[in-house]
Amino acid sequence: MITSMTGYGRSDTAHEGRRFIVEIKSVNHRNCEISVRLPLQLSPLEIQIKQKVTERIVRGRVELTVKMEQTQQGNLQESIQVNIPLIKGYFEALRRVKKQFGLQEEIKLAHLLGLRDVFSTSEEDLPIDALWAGLEISLDSALEELMAMRRREGASLHRDLCERADTIKDAVDQVRERAPWVVTEYQERLAARIAELTKGIGFDDARLAQEVAFMAEKSDITEELTRLDSHLQQFRSFLDKGGAVGRNLDFLLQEMHREVNTVGSKSSDIDIVRKVIALKTEIAKVREQIQNIE
Repeated sequence: MITSMTGYGRSDTAHEGRRFIVEIKSVNHRNCEISVRLPLQLSPLEIQIKQKVTERIVRGRVELTVKMEQTQQGNLQESIQVNIPLIKGYFEALRRVKKQFGLQEEIKLAHLLGLRDVFSTSEEDLPIDALWAGLEISLDSALEELMAMRRREGASLHRDLCERADTIKDAVDQVRERAPWVVTEYQERLAARIAELTKGIGFDDARLAQEVAFMAEKSDITEELTRLDSHLQQFRSFLDKGGAVGRNLDFLLQEMHREVNTVGSKSSDIDIVRKVIALKTEIAKVREQIQNIE
């Protein structure tokens, strides 16, 4: 089954006195691009996290955020530490900003408390392997929720694209049925016009047949319709195959659009021209849909 590139997953799990909260969302993107936001203590695990994601996701922009909290607090007064040197650095930096821009606002405590790494805890540090063991549980759960959503949307896209492929096939079949009549009607119109112009004077039937044959060859769309049939078969095959087939589908639609353009340029028949316009419209709708397929 095909999968969408849009999804969201969240997990909140506890492991060895810590709580791991993982949020992950993905949207459509040409390649696989992963952005990870981690607490400083978990930063050594970024590569492992990205590897875990790429095992499940081939295409899409992925934004992943991890929060870690201590669940066994102990003596908070002893565990919470204030980084005084860092606060001094922040304060001096803010003073320079005030001076540089001529600001009058007073620097308040509230301005400093929300800055990064002002507070830290001195709880016993777990080895990075132990932290990974807890984080991995939460990450797997969030990824599974994300993939479930991508699969659900993929199933909806599959149904819609199959219906649109049937619509395109019906239009192609109608063009194929109409094509032979174009030559016949041209022959009849040409013969009637010649008869009107010559007013009973004899005309070379062989020359008429030659002109009709030339027109038939010039407007022949058999090859284009055959290739359209082949592209449609491959399109349905990729839809049913599933997996990361978004690029394959996009390429096939480009080729289908090219063949339909050729059909339109070869034909002056109003019925075929109308079908060509309808085909272009439907192909454009399908191309828009598949931009979200992995």
